[in-house]
Amino acid sequence: MLRKIAILTNGGDAPGLNAVIRAIVKVAEKNNVEAYGFIEGYKGLLENNYIKLDSNGNAAGLLHRGGTIIGASNSTNVFNFPEKDENGQVVYKDLSNKCMDNLKALGIDCLFTLGGDGTQKSARDFSVKGLNVIGIPKTIDNDVAYTDVTFGFNTAVEVATEALDRLHTTAASHHRVMVLEVMGRYAGWIALESAIAGGADVCLIPEIPYDMEKVVAKINERQKMGKGFSIVVVSEGAKPKDGSITVKRTLDDGKGVDNVRLGGIGEKVAMDIENMTGMATRNTTLGYVQRGGSPIPYDRILSTKFGSKAMELALEGKFNVLVTYNNGHLSCASLEDVVGMNKEIGAASGSTAETNIRKIEKDNEELTIARNIGICFGD
Repeated sequence: MLRKIAILTNGGDAPGLNAVIRAIVKVAEKNNVEAYGFIEGYKGLLENNYIKLDSNGNAAGLLHRGGTIIGASNSTNVFNFPEKDENGQVVYKDLSNKCMDNLKALGIDCLFTLGGDGTQKSARDFSVKGLNVIGIPKTIDNDVAYTDVTFGFNTAVEVATEALDRLHTTAASHHRVMVLEVMGRYAGWIALESAIAGGADVCLIPEIPYDMEKVVAKINERQKMGKGFSIVVVSEGAKPKDGSITVKRTLDDGKGVDNVRLGGIGEKVAMDIENMTGMATRNTTLGYVQRGGSPIPYDRILSTKFGSKAMELALEGKFNVLVTYNNGHLSCASLEDVVGMNKEIGAASGSTAETNIRKIEKDNEELTIARNIGICFGD
């Protein structure tokens, strides 16, 4: 019988996290189940830092609030945790048993993990150790396997689309090429959907290495047609043919996490366009604005659906799954399937070859539509 559940929010923040927490707590209380929240994701789980959640207290008024009331960490892998030995050297230890002990001491019957592919990889690793886990897919990148959409994504697309609308007016006024760099890591979903919604002329995504000659040809074609400006959307993980991704910096957060921080491709693309066309070209990097602020109604509703469904699965005793949303219907997928070939306990996610993140396939319907309406992908 389910008596106590716990929630953690891990990885980068995303609009809708608080709405999921709210939904889980409300359904839990309705079924006489106590809810707790671990502070700063897996870090809080390791440090046994938690609070009791109450829909009439700290978990009230959350639907519209951005961020997460219980904090998040994107650099804590408890299966590969860095500590210094007696000689001051960094060694990596599996501290997951300490987390299991903390959960056992609190009497937690199920842990809800709100996060992206890295968070759900750790969730799967905990399930192997015997923990009852239910994952909920959160990321503005929309790259979690087995679900059509993650909460936070549509809010990020709306922010990017509004930016494109604003860049259009400046581009047209000054006859410039305006480049917008958006987030997405190794998947181009934000770039693709905002390009369609924002009327971009060129869209460069990680899944399709681009040829700058093709990009310039598109811009020159518009010039010949009397259109003196162009709009280019670039995903942060885009790369040229025979080239590599542009890395802003490499962190040292330890094994088992993605230490690569992407950024700078927008400036590179803008410089190449200006040098090759002679047209004034400016780049805008949208950055963390895409993560922050209130979720749009779509994400508030989706987050509520995810939270309610997750608690429903827990009450049914269906654990070690990820809540999914496909073709307009809620369901779930095994965490084993979600991580795919990335089975090694404590292994990194994101940029590794084994990672099972959801990317844009060549036959994707939205990609076909974008091509049909004339958006150039540099191939």
